[in-house]
Amino acid sequence: MRGVLITAVHSGSPAGTAPAGEPDTRQFDPELAWQRARSVALRPEPFGALVYHFGTRKLSFLKSKTLVRVVETLADHPTATAALLACEVPEAQRPTYVRALADLARSQMIERRPA
Repeated sequence: MRGVLITAVHSGSPAGTAPAGEPDTRQFDPELAWQRARSVALRPEPFGALVYHFGTRKLSFLKSKTLVRVVETLADHPTATAALLACEVPEAQRPTYVRALADLARSQMIERRPA
């Protein structure tokens, strides 16, 4: 299966790292609760969706309507794995989707949800 995410940087400033002494909440663990970042807009497109982060000015392309559903419903499920299951991502394709979600976490498009 081909990738389900293409990321393109729109600004000249890369996303920063967590301040010293604070955990990096972008480290992706599919067994934790996640949500679309508050400063992110998702625009559906025939191929999937455009995702834009207003803070970092980063643009990503979700090339799968299933991935769009996963990102849109992350906040409705206790874990990212539960969202993948609810969106009926086939088991053989889950590693691809987990990698896409990890990329979205690193680019601050999704964030850990408070406990």
